[in-house]
Amino acid sequence: MLPGAAVAPAPTPQGAEPQATVIAGGTIYDGSSATPVTGDVVVIGDAIVAVGPGAGKRYPGAKVIDARGLVIAPGFIDPHTHSDALIWGKTPQERLVAPWLMQGVTTIFTGVDGYGQGAGTVKALLDHADSGGIGPNVATFVGFGAVRVKVLRNDDRAPTPAELDQMKALTAQGMCEGAFGLSTGLFYAPQSFSRTPEVIALAQEAAKRGGIYDTHQRDESSYSIGLMNSVAEAIEIGRAAGLPVHFAHIKALGADVHGKAGEIVAAVEAARAKGQNVTADQYPYEASGSSLVASLVPRWAQDGGAAALVKRLETPTDRARIVAEMAPNLVRRGGANAVLLRGAGQPWAGKRLDVVAAGWKVDPIEAAIRIILADQGRGSPIVSFNMIEPDIKLLMQQPWVMTGSDGSAGHPRMYGTFPTKYAKYVVTEKTIDLATFINSSTGRTADFYKLDRRGHLRAGYFADIVVFDPKAYRPRATYLEPELTSEGVRTLIVNGTAVIDGGKLTGKAGGKAIRHRPPAGACPA
Repeated sequence: MLPGAAVAPAPTPQGAEPQATVIAGGTIYDGSSATPVTGDVVVIGDAIVAVGPGAGKRYPGAKVIDARGLVIAPGFIDPHTHSDALIWGKTPQERLVAPWLMQGVTTIFTGVDGYGQGAGTVKALLDHADSGGIGPNVATFVGFGAVRVKVLRNDDRAPTPAELDQMKALTAQGMCEGAFGLSTGLFYAPQSFSRTPEVIALAQEAAKRGGIYDTHQRDESSYSIGLMNSVAEAIEIGRAAGLPVHFAHIKALGADVHGKAGEIVAAVEAARAKGQNVTADQYPYEASGSSLVASLVPRWAQDGGAAALVKRLETPTDRARIVAEMAPNLVRRGGANAVLLRGAGQPWAGKRLDVVAAGWKVDPIEAAIRIILADQGRGSPIVSFNMIEPDIKLLMQQPWVMTGSDGSAGHPRMYGTFPTKYAKYVVTEKTIDLATFINSSTGRTADFYKLDRRGHLRAGYFADIVVFDPKAYRPRATYLEPELTSEGVRTLIVNGTAVIDGGKLTGKAGGKAIRHRPPAGACPA
């Protein structure tokens, strides 16, 4: 019998209490402590009932999962995913959200970067997750972008007082439907058209209902206000609105800001020293995932949306101005060779921008514009190599940084974030130790978001548990083959349901909606 595979128990007599499952003899990391213990974790129904050395001895008729030589930990929690397409998938297989399950993830957050959920759709998403058939647990945010587009469309303008009131009401409604906070993507048009006071006004609505401010900050590089001014803006939004601040996929992007991770750390530490709750998540890759439009096209050219951008690119005077402003943006991204093009079924997919440009006998900016026009101005996905290892490592070592995938199609982080962080930065580079990896992927995240009885291996907590082989846990996804599932998870349990057994998906779905509960009186009865 392979470790991590269940040993069949004797049948439970009819009318008896649910039979226990004992994950036996593994190295237990509980999600918060610095040192492990060897012992058992006992599950009955959807709950953990006992943890520690010899805990399984009190359950002689239990089903036993042999975890000798394996690590037992809380299921990993991913606070930043672009997983909506799978959650809403047309088939049961899609709705398992397998790329995350195979990494050992039992809870995912969606509606990030200001996208996804607006008022009404928060409830729809969470009700859908609760209806059954979702692999991991699902939580979400109110999307600032979703709210803004509903009221202001894609326009570059400030809201009127009446429109701002409408946006505030939509934010409040989303929070009352169960969102964990307000998520923004101020780097992206049309969210980039907002001014700080507008964002603060909506963040205050989240604060009144116990939420957090989650942000893809306005500038991770030198595109607009600059990295450090952007960090200061995010911290000020949290301070002025009175709620915790969480930086999504924290980084120093591009040659202009390489080496500035220390300044980011200092700014966050200064805010935390004043009593402000400021945290971040991070993915363990040197390349980010975005689109040609977001990465290269100036924001003024995106006023009005994709159709307006296409019209400007087809107007000679506008096109000349766009080309001139795209050139420094391409430098920020590391040049044409640093841009790996994606797009399923497209002839340029899997090629670098400079290679495509050479094949077409045009310069890289012209090649980028051709691709954008072929995609009707909608985005055109890319992977761009724009970070450096010293910055990645310094940020990873901070006690307020969590593991987050920013998982999206076309980038290996969707399939490999957690095992990459383990295999590269724990085993090979020794940037952090195993306990730090687990704590930053479980308890630290659950505690910040105040997830009810999750993120730790404790009696009375929900049975979200990963069992992995420390010698075999690794990613398979690469930049050229980004959709290869990870290896090494032997058992994965979500709310007491084994969704992986013996290293393979069982086809069962144990996920539930996780709803934020606003304080009493903050929402209509």
